[in-house]
Amino acid sequence: MTAATAPAPDRFRLCRSWLFVEGASEAAIAEAAACPADLLIHELEDFTPPERRPEARTLAPAAYDRWRAAGKRVAVRVNPIDGDGMADLAAVMRGRPDIVALPKVSGPADVIRLAEAVAALEAAHGIAPGTTALLPNIESARALRLTFEIATASPRVAGCVLASEDLAADLGAERGPDATELDHARGRFLVDCVAAGVIAVDCPYTWHDPAGAEADTCRARRLGYVAKSLVDPAHAAVINAVLTPSPHEVARAERVVAAFEAARARGEARVMLDGIEVELPRYGNAKRLLARAAALASAGGSGHSPVP
Repeated sequence: MTAATAPAPDRFRLCRSWLFVEGASEAAIAEAAACPADLLIHELEDFTPPERRPEARTLAPAAYDRWRAAGKRVAVRVNPIDGDGMADLAAVMRGRPDIVALPKVSGPADVIRLAEAVAALEAAHGIAPGTTALLPNIESARALRLTFEIATASPRVAGCVLASEDLAADLGAERGPDATELDHARGRFLVDCVAAGVIAVDCPYTWHDPAGAEADTCRARRLGYVAKSLVDPAHAAVINAVLTPSPHEVARAERVVAAFEAARARGEARVMLDGIEVELPRYGNAKRLLARAAALASAGGSGHSPVP
């Protein structure tokens, strides 16, 4: 199975850090190529003033080539389809982005419209059908309630991203560095994405504070997230570090696997290890951690590995 024909989520499972990059800034585009983020998102919506969107579209093909040469996965966030989205798509698809992200998604119909538009442009540009994945943005209470339906609206959907600022504004929530106001939304979003079989990309930490970004990422990982968006390139390294199993965690998982398998070989259902009952779910989690650690190591920590 090639990367182009693999299920959309499988092609991006190792991408830990998803960085939004100012669309019309050549300096930001150049800086992003050297950033350790696994996936770069050419941002044509909020980070690109409307009058500069034509400039951003012109920069797209060369920017995507530059990012790929640096070993990055490449995405673009266009504007809503009823706004500048179609003009964005017509221009940026020449650069063959791996993913097209759509903001302000309100329901499955928006995803279906985007999938149809992308399919037509793949044909127009000689891109293999189905190559371009989709990333709906969940930014409102309505969209949050429909995350599962949005995520399953098209087989092109690789994942969904939770947008912290727009969602908080829609909820009337008061923003704080600890982000506790979004606890319910982050949990609910993750559940729906996991149920749909797509990647749940956590909301960005929007304070210029690497220590705060690290704490926020630790909290996301505790919930079950393995991917996080970001708007500050300085946060990429700490996000990657938190979302990569450490040598200590790998060693611990190896002990769990060995102890459980030895217990099963003795005909026992479970085993006590360091005061913790190791049962089948904990064993499964340890196996998954080891598999992810091995895959990231094989990819050189880039989050960009071949799909088997």
